Amino acid sequence: MRSLKDGLMHHVRSMKSGFTLPILTSNQLIHLYSKHGLINEAQKLFDEMPQRNIYSWNTIISAHVKSQNLAQAKSIFDSASVRDLVTYNSMISGYVDVDGYERNALELFVEMHSKSDDIGIDDFTVTSMVKLFAKLSNLCYGRQLHSYMVKTGNDRSGFVVSSLIDMYSKSGCYKEACGIFRGCEKEGGIDLVSKNAMVAACCREGEMEMALGLFWRENDSNDSVSWNTLISGYVQNGYPLKALKLFVCMGENGVKWNEHTFGSVLSACADLRNLKIGKEMHAWILKNGLSSSAFVESGIVDVYCKCGNMKYAESLHLTSGIGSSFSITSMIVGYSSQGNMMEACRLFDSLEEKNYIVWAALFSGYVKLNRSKAIFELLSLYIATEAAIPDALILVSALSVCAFQAALGPGKQIHGYVYRMGVEMDIKMTTAMIDMYSKCGSIPYAEKMFLKVIERDLVLHNVMIAGYAHHGCEIKAINLFQEMLEGGVGPDAITFVALLSACRHRGLVDLGERTFYSMTEDYHILPETDHYACMIDLYGRASELEKMVLFLQGIPIEYQDAAVVGAFLNACRLNKNTELAREAEEKLLKIEGDSGARYVQLANAYAAEGNWAEMGRIRKGMRGKEAKKFAGCSWVYLDNGVHRFVSGDRTHSKAVCIYSMVNFLTSELYEIARHSVSQCFECTLKYSKASLSKMSRSHDLNRAMNENDDDLLRNVDNAEVDVPSFTAEGEDFDTIND
Repeated sequence: MRSLKDGLMHHVRSMKSGFTLPILTSNQLIHLYSKHGLINEAQKLFDEMPQRNIYSWNTIISAHVKSQNLAQAKSIFDSASVRDLVTYNSMISGYVDVDGYERNALELFVEMHSKSDDIGIDDFTVTSMVKLFAKLSNLCYGRQLHSYMVKTGNDRSGFVVSSLIDMYSKSGCYKEACGIFRGCEKEGGIDLVSKNAMVAACCREGEMEMALGLFWRENDSNDSVSWNTLISGYVQNGYPLKALKLFVCMGENGVKWNEHTFGSVLSACADLRNLKIGKEMHAWILKNGLSSSAFVESGIVDVYCKCGNMKYAESLHLTSGIGSSFSITSMIVGYSSQGNMMEACRLFDSLEEKNYIVWAALFSGYVKLNRSKAIFELLSLYIATEAAIPDALILVSALSVCAFQAALGPGKQIHGYVYRMGVEMDIKMTTAMIDMYSKCGSIPYAEKMFLKVIERDLVLHNVMIAGYAHHGCEIKAINLFQEMLEGGVGPDAITFVALLSACRHRGLVDLGERTFYSMTEDYHILPETDHYACMIDLYGRASELEKMVLFLQGIPIEYQDAAVVGAFLNACRLNKNTELAREAEEKLLKIEGDSGARYVQLANAYAAEGNWAEMGRIRKGMRGKEAKKFAGCSWVYLDNGVHRFVSGDRTHSKAVCIYSMVNFLTSELYEIARHSVSQCFECTLKYSKASLSKMSRSHDLNRAMNENDDDLLRNVDNAEVDVPSFTAEGEDFDTIND
């Protein structure tokens, strides 16, 4: 019975004739039905069998395992009259392949090991368990199993060696994986399966040169798995162009492309954001007859989405009928990147089952648009509807929005949720939490969390240094930088931006200069726009205008952008220097002539010195070019939402109440201020006569000395001065002035 048709015909004839099928024939039919997905028919035939042998039990258990109906498989397993090695291996492999059944697999293996004298353990058993420990990244159990395999001699076959390499690699023990490979290599037992596993381990570790060397060793034996592994490794490690070159080389070597090849190559095209190459790959896929694969078509959709061609992506998505979460996620990300959250939400709501990938895609769209209210609502919906705890990436996204909006309340709530649910605080989560507290102005909270971290990386140091620098803790920022260097962590460009910000806030010109020049001399980091702008601002705040001008002249032309020239102009305003402002005017308007903010900045620079004519000229120029200025706004997070306020804006739903309260507070402040001024004025009158007499005497003395008038000098010396007595009221006045 080679085909399903033959099997069905034979089964029907036996039923019509009332003939009872022999055990061998029934077993073959059960296997045939399960192979074609007819699980119910296979189960019915199994139930009708008058007699069963071990093959019958193994066949029906294997059928349910392949259909991932593990509950039914375990029920039959428990009721089986006989069990052998194949029975246990079928159940264990089924548990290993399906998420959520890892404990069941381990318990069954322990039971199997206790009966090893009767049942035994073979290479398939240990390979399945090694795969389980690799999946769990459980190095302790993995090493115990490896030790057992060495003792029992089950560590020699290629599949076992490859599984051990894979387990150690996925558990972060790259050296152990290399040791196993070299040990087998010395014994001459390296086959293609083990070689491919080692190439994958090198790619996972980022050792692409070693992976390439292994790949070309005995390259005649390389199969499609070898090529696909290396191509995928290049894509995962950020070398999309090398992946494309290897793809072409694969075809030139006569190795046939498959869906896994195109899946990796399409990821490379998406990373490059190259629509032209993406279209070429689409054409090759059509020519090679792989367009029916949902995996490949989802990759094509992803390429078009990331290249910004939503028209092509939508057309392919609708015509092919792709319903995978990957494809829909790509569409959601594509729509979100263009700000079309309506379509993104429509696709999101159309899914009956929403996995983590789809949730993360929608979160990323709202984060990119800084839609804080939507982020918080989505997070609440996730917690309410999903049984699983939000992934760290989702929580980090929510924390980044809290940091951007300076929403300390929601940030604390997320922190509390993480603590209550026992979410693992990895370095990314901790960094996001510290960044949130820093940007919300809660430096003590950020500092407390920072000090608890034992292994601190560069990103974490940068976040804390920037937090110190922007909240008046400049000395702490500088000290932390020194601690970072002493701890063996090297700085990057972002570190120096934070340090220079600390120097400019504190007015530390000498230290700022040393920091700036050490960046290139000691750490070989080339300055960027932010570094130049910080130095210009530092000189401006310290009124070091000559140094500022010389420094600006030394900045390369490509870095003299709006940020640098804008900082220069701001320094001119602070120092009321219209001559320098006039020099910067032409350059600034040439760079950003359509920005209303720059016109306002120029006008303010002239107004600071009282040059109203120049200010009027700039205002006229602004009107003539129809430059637009985005209104500055303030916001406050209240009642689970962000409220934005612009000067004079009355569009808020509670504008009447808000302005009524503002008027009330203004009246109260006016009364308080008037009362204070009245008290101060009464105190000041007591000193006015003495002060005027002293001023008059001083004025007459200076005039007499300048004119050498002896009579006037005598009159000044004989003048009576009314010196006030220091009463209690006088002491109060001195206290107020102090």
